[in-house]
Amino acid sequence: MINILLTGTAGFIGSNFVPYFLEKYSDYNLINLDLLTYAGDLENLKECENNPRYKFIKGDICNRELVEFIFNEYDIKGVIHFAAESHVDNSIKNPGIFIETNVNGTFTLIDIAQKYWMEKPFEYKKEYNKCRFHHISTDEVYGTLNEIDLFTEETPYAPNSPYSASKASSDMIVRSYQETFGLNTVITNCSNNYGPKQHDEKLIPTIIRKALNGESIPIYGDGKNIRDWLYVLDHCKGIDLVYHTGLEGNVYNIGGRNERTNLQIVDVICTILDEKKPKNVSYKELITFVEDRAGHDRRYAIDASKLENELGWKADNDFDSGIVKTVEWYLKKNGIS
Repeated sequence: MINILLTGTAGFIGSNFVPYFLEKYSDYNLINLDLLTYAGDLENLKECENNPRYKFIKGDICNRELVEFIFNEYDIKGVIHFAAESHVDNSIKNPGIFIETNVNGTFTLIDIAQKYWMEKPFEYKKEYNKCRFHHISTDEVYGTLNEIDLFTEETPYAPNSPYSASKASSDMIVRSYQETFGLNTVITNCSNNYGPKQHDEKLIPTIIRKALNGESIPIYGDGKNIRDWLYVLDHCKGIDLVYHTGLEGNVYNIGGRNERTNLQIVDVICTILDEKKPKNVSYKELITFVEDRAGHDRRYAIDASKLENELGWKADNDFDSGIVKTVEWYLKKNGIS
Protein backbone atom coordinates (compact mmCIF):
# COMPACT_ATOMS: atom_id res chain seq x y z
CA MET A 1 0.00 0.00 0.00
CA ILE A 2 1.16 3.51 -0.82
CA ASN A 3 0.30 6.38 1.52
CA ILE A 4 -0.55 9.66 -0.23
CA LEU A 5 -1.02 12.95 1.58
CA LEU A 6 -3.92 15.02 0.29
CA THR A 7 -4.42 18.56 1.58
CA GLY A 8 -7.66 20.51 1.80
CA THR A 9 -9.91 17.76 0.51
CA ALA A 10 -12.86 18.66 2.71
CA GLY A 11 -13.32 21.53 0.27
CA PHE A 12 -15.09 21.52 -3.06
CA ILE A 13 -12.68 19.95 -5.57
CA GLY A 14 -10.92 17.70 -3.08
CA SER A 15 -14.14 16.22 -1.70
CA ASN A 16 -15.07 15.18 -5.22
CA PHE A 17 -11.57 13.81 -5.81
CA VAL A 18 -11.30 11.59 -2.70
CA PRO A 19 -14.21 9.19 -3.42
CA TYR A 20 -13.23 9.02 -7.08
CA PHE A 21 -9.59 8.21 -6.21
CA LEU A 22 -10.47 5.69 -3.48
CA GLU A 23 -12.75 3.80 -5.81
CA LYS A 24 -10.26 3.75 -8.69
CA TYR A 25 -7.10 2.77 -6.79
CA SER A 26 -7.24 -0.04 -4.24
CA ASP A 27 -3.50 0.17 -3.44
CA TYR A 28 -3.59 3.72 -2.02
CA ASN A 29 -4.18 4.91 1.52
CA LEU A 30 -5.29 8.55 1.49
CA ILE A 31 -4.43 10.85 4.40
CA ASN A 32 -6.43 14.07 4.29
CA LEU A 33 -4.95 17.05 6.13
CA ASP A 34 -7.50 19.86 6.38
CA LEU A 35 -7.92 22.76 8.79
CA LEU A 36 -11.70 22.82 8.22
CA THR A 37 -11.95 26.55 7.71
CA TYR A 38 -15.30 27.94 6.56
CA ALA A 39 -14.76 26.34 3.11
CA GLY A 40 -14.12 22.82 4.43
CA ASP A 41 -16.90 20.52 5.59
CA LEU A 42 -16.54 16.88 6.61
CA GLU A 43 -20.13 16.32 5.46
CA ASN A 44 -18.64 16.52 1.97
CA LEU A 45 -16.69 13.32 2.74
CA LYS A 46 -19.39 11.42 4.63
CA GLU A 47 -19.26 8.63 2.05
CA CYS A 48 -15.54 8.04 2.78
CA GLU A 49 -15.33 8.28 6.56
CA ASN A 50 -15.68 4.53 7.19
CA ASN A 51 -13.32 3.51 4.41
CA PRO A 52 -10.24 1.86 6.01
CA ARG A 53 -8.01 3.40 3.31
CA TYR A 54 -9.02 6.96 4.19
CA LYS A 55 -7.89 8.95 7.24
CA PHE A 56 -8.75 12.52 8.17
CA ILE A 57 -6.39 14.69 10.21
CA LYS A 58 -7.48 18.16 11.26
CA GLY A 59 -4.59 20.58 11.03
CA ASP A 60 -2.85 23.44 9.28
CA ILE A 61 -0.48 22.93 6.35
CA CYS A 62 1.59 25.78 7.84
CA ASN A 63 2.22 23.70 10.99
CA ARG A 64 5.66 22.30 10.23
CA GLU A 65 5.77 20.02 13.25
CA LEU A 66 2.44 18.44 12.32
CA VAL A 67 3.32 17.95 8.66
CA GLU A 68 6.67 16.39 9.61
CA PHE A 69 4.85 14.05 12.00
CA ILE A 70 2.45 12.97 9.23
CA PHE A 71 5.30 12.22 6.81
CA ASN A 72 7.10 10.14 9.43
CA GLU A 73 4.05 8.45 10.94
CA TYR A 74 2.50 7.42 7.62
CA ASP A 75 5.64 7.21 5.44
CA ILE A 76 4.14 9.54 2.84
CA LYS A 77 5.10 8.68 -0.74
CA GLY A 78 3.12 11.25 -2.69
CA VAL A 79 1.44 14.63 -2.18
CA ILE A 80 -1.54 16.09 -4.02
CA HIS A 81 -1.92 19.63 -2.72
CA PHE A 82 -5.43 21.10 -2.97
CA ALA A 83 -5.47 23.26 0.17
CA ALA A 84 -5.84 26.97 -0.55
CA GLU A 85 -7.75 30.07 0.31
CA SER A 86 -9.54 30.67 -2.96
CA HIS A 87 -12.34 33.24 -2.82
CA VAL A 88 -11.26 36.44 -4.58
CA ASP A 89 -13.66 38.69 -2.64
CA ASN A 90 -12.20 37.45 0.63
CA SER A 91 -8.66 38.05 -0.63
CA ILE A 92 -9.54 41.69 -1.19
CA LYS A 93 -10.91 42.06 2.35
CA ASN A 94 -8.20 40.04 4.11
CA PRO A 95 -5.16 39.28 1.91
CA GLY A 96 -2.91 38.21 4.78
CA ILE A 97 -4.50 34.81 5.27
CA PHE A 98 -4.08 34.09 1.54
CA ILE A 99 -0.35 34.74 1.75
CA GLU A 100 -0.07 32.61 4.88
CA THR A 101 -1.96 29.58 3.58
CA ASN A 102 -1.19 29.64 -0.13
CA VAL A 103 2.44 30.75 0.00
CA ASN A 104 3.79 29.71 3.41
CA GLY A 105 1.67 26.57 3.54
CA THR A 106 2.86 25.39 0.14
CA PHE A 107 6.47 26.12 1.10
CA THR A 108 6.11 24.12 4.33
CA LEU A 109 4.67 21.10 2.52
CA ILE A 110 7.14 20.98 -0.33
CA ASP A 111 10.15 21.67 1.88
CA ILE A 112 9.26 18.78 4.16
CA ALA A 113 8.59 16.50 1.17
CA GLN A 114 11.97 17.33 -0.34
CA LYS A 115 13.82 16.67 2.90
CA TYR A 116 11.91 13.44 3.60
CA TRP A 117 12.28 11.94 0.12
CA MET A 118 15.76 13.08 -0.93
CA GLU A 119 19.34 12.48 0.22
CA LYS A 120 20.54 15.69 -1.42
CA PRO A 121 19.68 17.81 -4.47
CA PHE A 122 18.89 15.58 -7.47
CA GLU A 123 19.33 12.38 -5.49
CA TYR A 124 16.27 10.60 -4.12
CA LYS A 125 16.46 8.11 -1.28
CA LYS A 126 16.13 4.67 -2.88
CA GLU A 127 12.71 3.83 -1.40
CA TYR A 128 11.23 7.22 -2.43
CA ASN A 129 12.46 7.32 -6.02
CA LYS A 130 8.99 7.63 -7.58
CA CYS A 131 7.54 10.13 -5.09
CA ARG A 132 5.82 13.15 -6.65
CA PHE A 133 4.48 16.50 -5.43
CA HIS A 134 1.40 17.61 -7.41
CA HIS A 135 0.37 21.22 -6.91
CA ILE A 136 -3.19 22.27 -7.82
CA SER A 137 -3.36 25.85 -9.07
CA THR A 138 -5.62 28.16 -11.06
CA ASP A 139 -5.87 29.95 -14.40
CA GLU A 140 -6.16 33.23 -12.49
CA VAL A 141 -2.37 33.38 -12.20
CA TYR A 142 -2.30 34.39 -15.88
CA GLY A 143 -4.33 37.54 -15.33
CA THR A 144 -6.99 38.62 -17.79
CA LEU A 145 -7.43 37.87 -21.50
CA ASN A 146 -8.45 39.76 -24.61
CA GLU A 147 -11.47 38.57 -26.58
CA ILE A 148 -9.75 35.91 -28.69
CA ASP A 149 -6.65 34.40 -27.06
CA LEU A 150 -6.47 31.43 -24.69
CA PHE A 151 -4.22 30.74 -21.70
CA THR A 152 -1.51 28.21 -22.52
CA GLU A 153 1.22 26.80 -20.32
CA GLU A 154 3.56 29.44 -21.80
CA THR A 155 1.34 32.42 -20.96
CA PRO A 156 3.28 34.86 -18.73
CA TYR A 157 2.00 35.22 -15.19
CA ALA A 158 0.15 38.47 -14.49
CA PRO A 159 -1.98 38.01 -11.35
CA ASN A 160 -4.40 40.83 -10.58
CA SER A 161 -5.80 39.99 -7.12
CA PRO A 162 -4.21 39.03 -3.80
CA TYR A 163 -5.65 35.53 -4.32
CA SER A 164 -4.14 35.02 -7.77
CA ALA A 165 -0.86 36.60 -6.64
CA SER A 166 -0.65 34.14 -3.74
CA LYS A 167 -1.31 31.21 -6.09
CA ALA A 168 1.26 32.50 -8.58
CA SER A 169 3.76 32.70 -5.73
CA SER A 170 3.03 29.13 -4.67
CA ASP A 171 3.49 27.94 -8.27
CA MET A 172 6.91 29.60 -8.33
CA ILE A 173 7.91 27.92 -5.07
CA VAL A 174 7.02 24.52 -6.53
CA ARG A 175 8.95 25.31 -9.70
CA SER A 176 11.99 26.34 -7.66
CA TYR A 177 12.05 23.00 -5.82
CA GLN A 178 12.01 21.21 -9.17
CA GLU A 179 14.83 23.34 -10.57
CA THR A 180 16.99 23.68 -7.44
CA PHE A 181 16.58 20.28 -5.82
CA GLY A 182 15.34 18.02 -8.62
CA LEU A 183 12.15 17.26 -6.72
CA ASN A 184 9.62 15.47 -8.92
CA THR A 185 6.81 18.01 -9.30
CA VAL A 186 3.86 18.72 -11.57
CA ILE A 187 1.50 21.71 -11.55
CA THR A 188 -2.03 21.85 -12.91
CA ASN A 189 -3.78 25.17 -13.55
CA CYS A 190 -7.54 24.79 -13.89
CA SER A 191 -10.38 26.97 -15.07
CA ASN A 192 -13.51 27.71 -13.00
CA ASN A 193 -14.93 24.52 -11.54
CA TYR A 194 -18.61 23.83 -10.90
CA GLY A 195 -20.59 20.85 -9.67
CA PRO A 196 -21.70 19.15 -6.43
CA LYS A 197 -20.35 20.24 -3.02
CA GLN A 198 -19.23 23.74 -4.04
CA HIS A 199 -19.23 26.30 -1.24
CA ASP A 200 -22.28 28.57 -1.03
CA GLU A 201 -20.19 31.73 -1.58
CA LYS A 202 -19.33 30.84 -5.19
CA LEU A 203 -21.27 32.10 -8.20
CA ILE A 204 -23.31 29.07 -9.25
CA PRO A 205 -24.39 27.95 -5.74
CA THR A 206 -25.23 31.58 -4.95
CA ILE A 207 -27.47 31.88 -8.01
CA ILE A 208 -29.29 28.64 -7.15
CA ARG A 209 -29.68 29.48 -3.45
CA LYS A 210 -30.87 33.04 -4.02
CA ALA A 211 -33.31 31.95 -6.70
CA LEU A 212 -34.87 29.22 -4.56
CA ASN A 213 -35.19 31.65 -1.65
CA GLY A 214 -36.82 34.30 -3.85
CA GLU A 215 -33.96 36.73 -3.15
CA SER A 216 -32.24 39.11 -5.56
CA ILE A 217 -29.56 37.36 -7.62
CA PRO A 218 -26.55 39.72 -7.64
CA ILE A 219 -24.42 39.98 -10.80
CA TYR A 220 -21.23 42.06 -10.76
CA GLY A 221 -20.91 44.96 -13.20
CA ASP A 222 -22.52 44.37 -16.59
CA GLY A 223 -22.46 40.57 -16.19
CA LYS A 224 -20.28 40.14 -19.28
CA ASN A 225 -17.18 38.82 -17.51
CA ILE A 226 -16.29 35.52 -19.18
CA ARG A 227 -15.07 32.32 -17.52
CA ASP A 228 -14.22 28.89 -18.91
CA TRP A 229 -16.26 26.37 -16.90
CA LEU A 230 -15.02 22.88 -16.00
CA TYR A 231 -17.19 20.19 -14.40
CA VAL A 232 -15.48 19.15 -11.18
CA LEU A 233 -15.31 15.41 -11.89
CA ASP A 234 -13.61 16.13 -15.23
CA HIS A 235 -11.05 18.16 -13.29
CA CYS A 236 -10.52 15.25 -10.87
CA LYS A 237 -9.85 12.90 -13.79
CA GLY A 238 -7.34 15.39 -15.17
CA ILE A 239 -5.53 15.57 -11.83
CA ASP A 240 -5.42 11.78 -11.67
CA LEU A 241 -3.94 11.60 -15.18
CA VAL A 242 -1.28 14.25 -14.56
CA TYR A 243 -0.30 12.81 -11.17
CA HIS A 244 0.30 9.38 -12.70
CA THR A 245 1.50 10.12 -16.23
CA GLY A 246 2.43 13.81 -16.49
CA LEU A 247 6.03 14.60 -17.34
CA GLU A 248 8.14 15.65 -14.36
CA GLY A 249 8.60 19.40 -14.05
CA ASN A 250 5.70 20.12 -16.39
CA VAL A 251 2.66 22.37 -16.11
CA TYR A 252 -0.70 21.24 -17.51
CA ASN A 253 -3.72 23.48 -18.02
CA ILE A 254 -7.11 21.85 -17.42
CA GLY A 255 -10.06 23.66 -19.00
CA GLY A 256 -13.54 22.77 -20.13
CA ARG A 257 -13.74 24.73 -23.40
CA ASN A 258 -17.01 26.09 -22.05
CA GLU A 259 -16.79 29.88 -22.12
CA ARG A 260 -19.80 31.66 -20.68
CA THR A 261 -20.54 35.16 -19.45
CA ASN A 262 -21.96 35.49 -15.95
CA LEU A 263 -25.22 36.60 -17.56
CA GLN A 264 -25.36 33.40 -19.60
CA ILE A 265 -24.72 31.37 -16.45
CA VAL A 266 -27.56 32.97 -14.51
CA ASP A 267 -29.87 32.74 -17.52
CA VAL A 268 -29.38 29.00 -18.01
CA ILE A 269 -29.72 28.24 -14.29
CA CYS A 270 -32.94 30.24 -14.08
CA THR A 271 -34.25 28.43 -17.18
CA ILE A 272 -33.55 25.04 -15.57
CA LEU A 273 -35.21 26.13 -12.31
CA ASP A 274 -38.21 27.50 -14.21
CA GLU A 275 -38.66 24.00 -15.60
CA LYS A 276 -37.87 21.93 -12.52
CA LYS A 277 -39.28 24.14 -9.76
CA PRO A 278 -41.63 26.64 -11.49
CA LYS A 279 -43.07 29.68 -9.72
CA ASN A 280 -45.61 32.27 -10.82
CA VAL A 281 -42.91 34.34 -12.53
CA SER A 282 -39.54 33.41 -13.97
CA TYR A 283 -36.53 33.31 -11.65
CA LYS A 284 -34.91 35.68 -14.16
CA GLU A 285 -36.97 38.48 -12.61
CA LEU A 286 -34.69 38.23 -9.55
CA ILE A 287 -31.50 39.20 -11.44
CA THR A 288 -29.97 42.47 -10.21
CA PHE A 289 -26.72 44.20 -11.09
CA VAL A 290 -24.34 45.32 -8.35
CA GLU A 291 -21.14 47.36 -8.32
CA ASP A 292 -18.24 45.48 -9.87
CA ARG A 293 -15.58 44.19 -7.51
CA ALA A 294 -12.01 45.49 -7.46
CA GLY A 295 -9.53 43.74 -9.74
CA HIS A 296 -12.25 41.79 -11.54
CA ASP A 297 -10.59 40.12 -14.54
CA ARG A 298 -12.66 40.36 -17.71
CA ARG A 299 -12.04 36.99 -19.29
CA TYR A 300 -10.35 33.66 -18.55
CA ALA A 301 -10.19 30.78 -21.01
CA ILE A 302 -7.84 27.81 -21.08
CA ASP A 303 -6.27 25.97 -23.98
CA ALA A 304 -6.12 22.36 -22.72
CA SER A 305 -4.47 21.04 -25.89
CA LYS A 306 -1.30 19.89 -24.10
CA LEU A 307 -3.24 17.74 -21.66
CA GLU A 308 -5.52 16.43 -24.43
CA ASN A 309 -2.79 15.69 -26.97
CA GLU A 310 0.02 14.45 -24.73
CA LEU A 311 -1.92 12.60 -22.02
CA GLY A 312 -5.23 11.85 -23.76
CA TRP A 313 -7.52 13.75 -21.37
CA LYS A 314 -10.94 14.80 -22.54
CA ALA A 315 -13.79 16.37 -20.60
CA ASP A 316 -16.81 14.09 -20.39
CA ASN A 317 -19.23 16.93 -19.67
CA ASP A 318 -20.02 20.02 -21.67
CA PHE A 319 -21.61 22.90 -19.80
CA ASP A 320 -25.16 22.04 -20.87
CA SER A 321 -24.99 18.54 -19.37
CA GLY A 322 -22.89 19.49 -16.35
CA ILE A 323 -25.05 22.39 -15.22
CA VAL A 324 -28.21 20.25 -15.22
CA LYS A 325 -26.46 17.68 -12.98
CA THR A 326 -25.29 20.51 -10.73
CA VAL A 327 -28.71 22.14 -10.33
CA GLU A 328 -30.31 18.73 -9.67
CA TRP A 329 -27.72 18.03 -6.94
CA TYR A 330 -28.47 21.33 -5.19
CA LEU A 331 -32.22 20.77 -5.45
CA LYS A 332 -31.76 17.37 -3.81
CA LYS A 333 -29.51 18.88 -1.15
CA ASN A 334 -32.28 21.36 -0.34
CA GLY A 335 -34.88 18.59 -0.15
CA ILE A 336 -36.44 19.55 -3.48
CA SER A 337 -36.89 16.81 -6.04
